[in-house]
Amino acid sequence: MEPKIDNLRNQLKVDVEKSNWGNILTPFIESKAFDEVVDSLVSLVNSGKRFTPKFKDVFNAFKECDYNDLKVVIVGQDPYPQLGSADGLAFSCSKKGKAEKSLQYINKAIDTDHTDLRCWANQGVLLINTALTVEINKIGSHFWNWKPFTEYLFTELNKNNKDIVFILMGRKAEAWQLLLSNQKLLKCSHPASAAYRGGIWDSNDVFSKANQELERQGKTCIVW
Repeated sequence: MEPKIDNLRNQLKVDVEKSNWGNILTPFIESKAFDEVVDSLVSLVNSGKRFTPKFKDVFNAFKECDYNDLKVVIVGQDPYPQLGSADGLAFSCSKKGKAEKSLQYINKAIDTDHTDLRCWANQGVLLINTALTVEINKIGSHFWNWKPFTEYLFTELNKNNKDIVFILMGRKAEAWQLLLSNQKLLKCSHPASAAYRGGIWDSNDVFSKANQELERQGKTCIVW
């Protein structure tokens, strides 16, 4: 069933207010650009195409990470394209209960066994992809649909904050760095790239570097 834009907008406004993202996100949610994003997704559904995650989960990253606690932003590419894996938080697999390859490589780098990354989000880590949806089994298919939102989000975060630790994973994420001039940027390859490198992912120690920067700022480190 396709969502009615007004219903989706109203529910989303309620959700982001609860996690203190209202001042940042409401102007976009009330804009024509938001209508166009939703319309583009509805058109895909009407043409018989499926995407992931579900509408109700698309903005989960903002629901789970309170804006007032924001310390780190991890930027990926797009959600897992497999049906039933993406949950609205970049790299998280809470719906499936089993880590996809990218998260397996992340887990290996920091010696954990996560599937659900809400434990990071609840500490002030925004887990966001450059596209919030993707057509099933078609990587990169919704980048242009979400470009206006991603540009708006990063511009607003850069304007209203200083020295947030941004972890940019992969070239699609790094492409946005010019909008993040007031932030602390850490870069590494996308975890999925390990599949082409014998299963070895070069994390560039971004997780320990992020905590070193938080410590320097007098903030609580993230328990990865």
